[in-house]
Amino acid sequence: MSASGKTGEGGRPAFRLTDSTLRDGSHAVAHRFTREQVRTVVAALDRAGVPVIEVTHGDGLGGSSFNYGFSATDEMELVREAVATATRAKIAVLMLPGIGVKEDINRVAEVGATVARIATHCTEADISEQHIKLAKSLGMEAVGFLMMAHMIEPGRLLEQARLMESYGADCVYVVDSAGAMTIDDARRRVAALRAGLSIQVGLHAHNNLSLAVANSLAALEEGADQLDGCTTGLGAGAGNCPTELLVAVCAKSGIETGIDPLRMMDAAEEAVRPIRPDQGVIDRDAIVLGYAGVYGSFLLHSKRAAERYGVDAKDILLELGRRKMVGGQEDMIIDVALELARERAG
Repeated sequence: MSASGKTGEGGRPAFRLTDSTLRDGSHAVAHRFTREQVRTVVAALDRAGVPVIEVTHGDGLGGSSFNYGFSATDEMELVREAVATATRAKIAVLMLPGIGVKEDINRVAEVGATVARIATHCTEADISEQHIKLAKSLGMEAVGFLMMAHMIEPGRLLEQARLMESYGADCVYVVDSAGAMTIDDARRRVAALRAGLSIQVGLHAHNNLSLAVANSLAALEEGADQLDGCTTGLGAGAGNCPTELLVAVCAKSGIETGIDPLRMMDAAEEAVRPIRPDQGVIDRDAIVLGYAGVYGSFLLHSKRAAERYGVDAKDILLELGRRKMVGGQEDMIIDVALELARERAG
């Protein structure tokens, strides 16, 4: 591994990995995770040495709703179960201001979550100020998440990241929510943040263009301190960077992760694959997400709308991409499907 020497020194991990199976993967299972599934997955990841495990509704704290999909089990119960199960790993949560509220952060802190990841659209970092400051006041680690980061150039992304840094964030992530980034896209954005921030930098990669592992390795070369994965790739759209693959590739490349590759493979095969739905295959719809730059969690909603209104999900996704729809605008999926249906009928 070149560039910043991200190979680990003295046996220390070269980066910190957060596994988001029990949060981003919630999209893929329609937010139906049970306490037993959380317990099984957390135990397996913890045994493998995964240092941070994220647990919430796919759209973060407060996401269980008509607009985003109701959870089968209250997320506070799932977070509590994860905290009780983990012996080494920290439990993280995601929070999108406007979906979740400050009281949600207070509640998860009370049940033992120690990492708050505060997510905004890549041009709206200013709405994260009170939430990052609250997390820090509660003694939590605060991580800024700049979603749909492919939509703006690296210089503008750095400006937004600096806002999160000024609010007290410990790390800011480049988030490829649509799986739309090429290797160069990921490299340039991580490099810009690494050069312009005094705090840590992370990358959250989706796999719509089958580049999640490659983008993660490129991010390491540019000095990334944190990376995300989902076991078996279970996540929104075509899924995320598969944790077990990233760990295995790092092991073969001499990059220390602190995670046992074989136990990580066991976690994937024995704990996650049995609950994995068909979603996550890089098929036409998944590729269209990355090609058009559409938010990964729109895929299931678009497929349902396509079936309901007799149109092609691909056409819905392409039109959403043309309109530059972002997370929080899921209601536009129905509008677009209806318009396409009327055009077909006319």
